[in-house]
Amino acid sequence: MKLRLIFLVLSLLAFLSAATGGYLYYTSLKKAAFKEAEHQAVTRVEIIQKNLSTFLSENIKPVRILAGMPQLVEFLHGGGAEVELQVNTLLDHFKSALRADVCYLMNYDGVTIASSNRNESDSFVGKNFAFRPYFQGAVDGVAASYLALGTTSGKRGVYCSYPVFTNSEELPLGVAVIKASLEQIEKKLGQSRDETVVVTDPHGLIFIANRQAWLFQLLWQRSAREQRGLLESRQFGLGPWVWTGLKRQGEHYAVDETGKRYFVNRLEIDGFPGWHVVHLRSLKAIYKVVLDPLVRVTVPTVITLCILVAFAVFFLYRKASVEIVQRKNAEQALRESEERYRSIYHNTPAMLHSINLSGCLVSVSDHWLEALGYERNEVVGEPLLGFLAPESRRYAQEEVLPEFFRDGFCKDINYQYVRKNGSVMDVLLSAIGDRDKDGVIVRSLAVSIDITARKATEEALKQAQEKLSLYTQDLELQVKRRTVELRLLSGSIMAA
Repeated sequence: MKLRLIFLVLSLLAFLSAATGGYLYYTSLKKAAFKEAEHQAVTRVEIIQKNLSTFLSENIKPVRILAGMPQLVEFLHGGGAEVELQVNTLLDHFKSALRADVCYLMNYDGVTIASSNRNESDSFVGKNFAFRPYFQGAVDGVAASYLALGTTSGKRGVYCSYPVFTNSEELPLGVAVIKASLEQIEKKLGQSRDETVVVTDPHGLIFIANRQAWLFQLLWQRSAREQRGLLESRQFGLGPWVWTGLKRQGEHYAVDETGKRYFVNRLEIDGFPGWHVVHLRSLKAIYKVVLDPLVRVTVPTVITLCILVAFAVFFLYRKASVEIVQRKNAEQALRESEERYRSIYHNTPAMLHSINLSGCLVSVSDHWLEALGYERNEVVGEPLLGFLAPESRRYAQEEVLPEFFRDGFCKDINYQYVRKNGSVMDVLLSAIGDRDKDGVIVRSLAVSIDITARKATEEALKQAQEKLSLYTQDLELQVKRRTVELRLLSGSIMAA
């Protein structure tokens, strides 16, 4: 009965585990897929931003070339009809080659004196555009780019301007301008019910969009004061500019008036401060793209997994029972082995100890404690250096320990231990390092041999040798002295 109850509990746990695992698997896949969709949206807006920046800036170099043409300088100096014809031909050529909307030339007062659309009903010739920032910037001597709605043509465009100089004059004679249409870039944005791409000015006015109904609307709600600023700039006509109804929900989300939610990304356009390309994608569309494949794949997988788990429980239970018995036997053998090792370590007639990376004792043998006269609780956890004589402590700290933790071993190191009673013990210490899986030394295993008696014998022998040496030297002196005396005595006898 007990086994059946265990089997039933295991079955229920297995089923719940499988179901929970399936749910977590589905949730994890859903989250990962949504992250991937977000990443794709970010990548998409980055690509659009780069393409827009390239398109909006592609006429900067050509307008500089146009402004440097000598025919423009001559015409601004008051050239006649022949020079005017050359300038018009040049403007027509640039318009055709660049597929631009209009190429035109303005004098220093901002009046258009030549234009490629001179023969059209919305000709720029004679029009004064001195109020435009692209003219004001060029008159100040720098290139300018500007997005605006044409006051004469009523067409949107990007204006690139550059001052026309002569070598002898510091102030420009006039300004050359190339206006490019935005229709081509809008076609490249594509048409999708689930994706909206817009370009907004610093006030949030939509100037470029793949959804035509949103053109010249405010992406976000703005105050009446900001709308008056738009009107006064004459950049986008006379308005009015209605609000799209979008409201922000955090940094990357928005909702419209119908409750439809969007994932929002935006990037500033290079060379146009305050202008942004904004990418909005319906969250419903993202969920549909993400969830449909997950449902088709995950549900059958989870059901199959639950069935397999139910059939596998009994087999695993039997196998686990055998493994548990084997593991208990192995653990028992391991405990016995550890006990034998511990017994050998503590009862061996040698001074054994181990230190960690900090140089603190982590274990000592019984003979080590007995030889130095300490209790185990007095030494474990304490620095080994605290049990060495001052000279040995300096030697260990400056030379032996750094070399040991670098090489992993040391041999026959002369140390002096200080016993608990204050007496000194001379030892020879050898040690090896115990390394972890990364090869880093984590502790040592050291053995110390008491050589106090041998050192005392060696010291006594040394003293005896010194005494013998002194005795031999004294004997030689005595012999030399007696030899001299004998010679003197012998000389006296011979003289008599």
